[in-house]
Amino acid sequence: MSGAVYLVGAGPGVADLLTLRAARLLAEADVVLYDALVGADVLALAAKAKLYNVGKRAGRPSMDQRLICRLLVRMAQRHQIVVRLKGGDPHLFGRATEELEACRAAGVSVATVPGVSAGFAAASALGASLTSRGVSRSVTFVTPSKGRGEEDSPHWAQAAAAAETAVIYMGATHAERVRDALIERGLSPQRPVALIESASWTEEKVIRGMLSDLPALAAQLGAGPAIMVVGDVAAHARGALDAANAA
Repeated sequence: MSGAVYLVGAGPGVADLLTLRAARLLAEADVVLYDALVGADVLALAAKAKLYNVGKRAGRPSMDQRLICRLLVRMAQRHQIVVRLKGGDPHLFGRATEELEACRAAGVSVATVPGVSAGFAAASALGASLTSRGVSRSVTFVTPSKGRGEEDSPHWAQAAAAAETAVIYMGATHAERVRDALIERGLSPQRPVALIESASWTEEKVIRGMLSDLPALAAQLGAGPAIMVVGDVAAHARGALDAANAA
């Protein structure tokens, strides 16, 4: 018996932001391998599946990616529907390439289901468009984080500094390095920034300030996942919200 693997985007973690296709596959799944940030209400949709936590969190012990790939292939050889439930969208900082290639190399049928990226959930929390007309005509998605064995690269900082809006994933624990790298590449220390923690969850938290204060702002975050938004849209969002509250 050989089944199929589906890399499914879980979105920012709450069930009502799943796509209909994602919810259907979870209901049909025999096995679900899920990321650390997937909520319990999402996992509850996989009522008949065996659940395996293969999630990764910064600075914490986690399963090696090569082992996850082998596990996916093994499960597909034993079950009909295997869901790899990945935070956000599988194709944005989700290691989809490794898992797709592992399945294809083993002759296992594999497909992906898009999800709502945390960056878009963060924009919703801000109440602002990442490409607000007259404010930003370019947006980039970057991360300063790197995996085991990967060499550090300056390209993330170059891309973030060049865009009118930068959405930075997995950057809160590198706040000082992010600040210094962006200022070194010409961004003003007064550049507006916003940090959004646990976007779309009831625990959602938004912190605003300036690039120069980024480490101090990051120190106000809790244990939840956080997205950084750097650019004038952060200040634009604040002004719009202040005006609405004053009305």
